[in-house]
Amino acid sequence: MPPIPTSPKTAAQYETELAALPVEALDVAQPGLFELGLAPRYLERLRREAPVHRCAQGLYGTYWSITRARDIEAVELDHETFSSEHAHGGITILSHPEDPQFLPSFLAMDPPRHTAQRQAVAPAFTPDRLAAMAPRLQAWAAEILDGLPIGETFDWVDRVSVELTARALALLLGFPEARCRELIRWSQAIVALPGSPGFPTLAEKMRVLQDCLDSFDAIWEQRLRAPEGEDLLSLLARCPRTRAMPRAEVQGNILLLIVAGNDTTRHSLSASVLAFDRFPGEWAKLRRQPALLTGLAPEILRWQTPVAHMRRTAMRDVTLGGQRIPKGGKVILWYLSANRDAALFAQADDFILDRANARRHFAFGAGIHRCLGARLADLQIRTLWQAVLDRFPRIEVVHPPVRTASTFMHGFAELRVRIAARHAA
Repeated sequence: MPPIPTSPKTAAQYETELAALPVEALDVAQPGLFELGLAPRYLERLRREAPVHRCAQGLYGTYWSITRARDIEAVELDHETFSSEHAHGGITILSHPEDPQFLPSFLAMDPPRHTAQRQAVAPAFTPDRLAAMAPRLQAWAAEILDGLPIGETFDWVDRVSVELTARALALLLGFPEARCRELIRWSQAIVALPGSPGFPTLAEKMRVLQDCLDSFDAIWEQRLRAPEGEDLLSLLARCPRTRAMPRAEVQGNILLLIVAGNDTTRHSLSASVLAFDRFPGEWAKLRRQPALLTGLAPEILRWQTPVAHMRRTAMRDVTLGGQRIPKGGKVILWYLSANRDAALFAQADDFILDRANARRHFAFGAGIHRCLGARLADLQIRTLWQAVLDRFPRIEVVHPPVRTASTFMHGFAELRVRIAARHAA
């Protein structure tokens, strides 16, 4: 895996590159672009000029960018032509089956193995199960928000987004709540590029990942002996089709569940604060009509798009959007671009709380790989913002957000905010 470049370009250099380079020379998969919030501008140009685009000499090699919603959906619905299989390359632009950072999981599988493993954990996300979780989430949201300082600047990412999603993830996994922050550290390691904050080298990243795997290896052995619980690992241990998985698949699924179980929601909870700050009319609209809270999660997931891309590998020569993609081609589905496609979403760059078709977003993918945890993410976002509505007239963003340097997770490392007052009792 190439590290983050030691001398990243400035925003001005990226802007010059975007304006000056011919479209065939653009490489949108540069971590610095995402860290500076400029990736949507590159993706907009690709949508307009080369919606099926071959980057021949990118930071991560040769790959094809798919940027229009209709083309991304076509690829997602054709899993026989476009494979997710770990052995074929996996699900990210930089994954490789021989790289120890990447392990097989059901998201990086094609049917029938994908189907069997996905079905094993699906009961954790039924409406009844989510209804049982709701009171716990409400209590946590109240506790977290009531502990926030008034009139002082603090980091919303750490104090709120991380705290709520870490507790929810621990509950899902049957992991001790008192140790839930370890899950966030491990999640950060899973998706981190060597050279990013906290993970200066590949060796450091692998050390943290090994801590994670050692902890969950012990938990897995416990679940195999006593799989009666309702947490995700108990479900896997109880199902005959997944109980005997090879250890690499067990570990890969654990890493997947850690990332999928918190990263999308964590970044969306942070993005929602930023969205209401940038579009104050939408905050005023929500305060006048609290029932619009039901539309918040799909629109914030569309507007933010916490998972920037997924990767597929072409299993045959195929023509898409008038372009020939050869067998073995690395195909990158830019969800971040699909969710800003004006052909599907009017005023796509704007956050519109009551957007009529927000649920058509691609933040959770489409087809057989659509995220199982979509309803849980929706529940966490609604629960937190109902608690915010009950407590605070406004949350002010006081500094530009610190974004993650990643082409995969499109999120926030820090968001400094200030709450001036609480609602009167």
